[in-house]
Amino acid sequence: MFLRKLSGFVQRLTHLATALPLALILILTSIAMLSSEALAAPRPLPKIGIIGGGQMGSTLGKLWVDAGYQVMFASRHPDELKSLASSLGHNTQVGTVQQATQFGDVVVMAVPYGALPGLGKTLGPALKNKIVLDVGNPYPGRDGQTAQTALSIGSGRASAKFLPGAQVVRAFNSIAASTLASDAHQSPLIAVPLAGDSHAAVEAISTLIHAAGFVPVVTGNLDSAKLFQPGSSLFLQALNEKELRASLANPS
Repeated sequence: MFLRKLSGFVQRLTHLATALPLALILILTSIAMLSSEALAAPRPLPKIGIIGGGQMGSTLGKLWVDAGYQVMFASRHPDELKSLASSLGHNTQVGTVQQATQFGDVVVMAVPYGALPGLGKTLGPALKNKIVLDVGNPYPGRDGQTAQTALSIGSGRASAKFLPGAQVVRAFNSIAASTLASDAHQSPLIAVPLAGDSHAAVEAISTLIHAAGFVPVVTGNLDSAKLFQPGSSLFLQALNEKELRASLANPS
């Protein structure tokens, strides 16, 4: 009797010793599978607020909507942008300048350059640490002293001054909106120069440049935005990546 009980006890211990590792293996396997699924799950695309619904703003907005991004267009008269948003589909909406700034993980300034100081004051704290893509250009005949300042100290530094607290990136300003609209995704891809002080902001805008159908080429910090502002040899030049890098290496 004693031997039978001892034998049964030993069998139960043996079963427990083998079952416990198996249970742990199953648990760890399940955790690993869930973790891999979480890592493989696509991250949601950043939302984009575009201030300005002119040719440049509407062109870029369409390219990003086509790539699956959610876009909010804004201006001083948002009702005038409803037909644009309607034509681009369900991923678009219209709001005020303040609403677009709050909506966007990235805010695009597609306005006459002379409007930047006023927007910086109006939006104030809402711009703090916000990634801001500035696509406008300073023209003294239109933008007055604001343009003179920008051309003097460089459009990148000026934009950062006019939009304090924002992580400003300059890009798309050196290529005509009509060219962006007609040549996106066309081989060889047009290279878009961009400049910014924040590595994270530059990476975010580089991703948007890819999504729009172009190749990003980082020129450096905001000081280097001078290389592709009005009056530079790269302004209004639609070059492929090899051509752009060659031009940057040997500026005229």
